[in-house]
Amino acid sequence: QVQLVESGGGLVQAGGSLRLSCAASLRPFSSYIMGWFRQSPGKEREYVASISQSGGNTDYPDSVKGRFTISRDNAKNTVYLQMNSLKPEDTAVYYCAADLRPGSSRILRASWEYRYWGQGTQVTVSS
Repeated sequence: QVQLVESGGGLVQAGGSLRLSCAASLRPFSSYIMGWFRQSPGKEREYVASISQSGGNTDYPDSVKGRFTISRDNAKNTVYLQMNSLKPEDTAVYYCAADLRPGSSRILRASWEYRYWGQGTQVTVSS
């Protein structure tokens, strides 16, 4: 059974930092494109970041570019999201996602492109 388990969420003040982790049972992990999305109440799921299989390609929307960094450790089957300079509007449930694309160095921006999803971790940024 494929599992993606997020951790690291919590309550932080505006301007603070958090690092999210997503541990994956996917094998081989290095063949999966990984992504992070977020969703707040009443809003659609929003793309946050994507990383290619080797970690050589990363991508972010303008809303988080320069503040968030996605990375992965293929030896630990884990993807991370370092979030700095957090704002109240970053408050959401953050989801890890994965899709199998052997031999690709792409990133994926659309939620429908990802087959596997975690349960999410809550991030709350107070003003």
